[in-house]
Amino acid sequence: MNYNNILTKTSDSITTITINRPKKLNALNQETINELHQAFKEADLDADTKIIIVTGSGEKAFVAGADISEFADYSVEEGEHLAANGQKILFNFVENLSTPVIAAINGFALGGGLELAMSCHFRVASDNAKMGLPEVSLGVIPGYGGTQRLTQLVGKGLAMELIMTAGMIDANKALNYGLVNHVTTQEELLPLCEKIARKITQNSSVAIASAIKAVNANYQEGVNGYNVEIKEFGKCFGTEDFAEGTSAFLEKRKADFPGR
Repeated sequence: MNYNNILTKTSDSITTITINRPKKLNALNQETINELHQAFKEADLDADTKIIIVTGSGEKAFVAGADISEFADYSVEEGEHLAANGQKILFNFVENLSTPVIAAINGFALGGGLELAMSCHFRVASDNAKMGLPEVSLGVIPGYGGTQRLTQLVGKGLAMELIMTAGMIDANKALNYGLVNHVTTQEELLPLCEKIARKITQNSSVAIASAIKAVNANYQEGVNGYNVEIKEFGKCFGTEDFAEGTSAFLEKRKADFPGR
């Protein structure tokens, strides 16, 4: 599929989605959000894709925020719809994909950009990355899950400070906070993400999908994550991947998972 604002490529079971609006520092407008939804959906359904990496074009920004010009004159009702629709079609959608998603944060990840990165399953940052949720400086709050996911990742106190000050933190501080898993150079950012991705592709995609569901259950209101884990654990016993994985272990050979 052809897109106006993003680029996609698939190689060695890895699909890379690149947000490509460099003149706007890859800011998220509604068209880009819709295109990202479609690209993530296609990658998740693609049998050849075992992991997704999302990044921004150029060296300045992953995503510098939402495109404010689109909603500066919105009403209360329109603002609520903007947040609800965005969370549904992109941010919650990405978080709950069965295919693992790595955010490769190159440069600025602010507002909706950091919210997109936080919706991914984990994050790797270049050493020039700057992250923050500056929404209160505009008289609004993060609306794409930022108040929830930042708190889950770094804790209430740090999340409150970052949101209230509307400040930015650098990559090393983000690493210390647990917001990102790794920090590397700009040149090594995608190679490192691909190295991690290749390790993931060696394992059972079916089991990984179950693990994502079980981990996410811990953060869902009214859901007992332990019960979800028990159910997903049991489901694994009925898969071809489980049969192959256990046979390979007992036969002392490398598993060749069919992904079923």
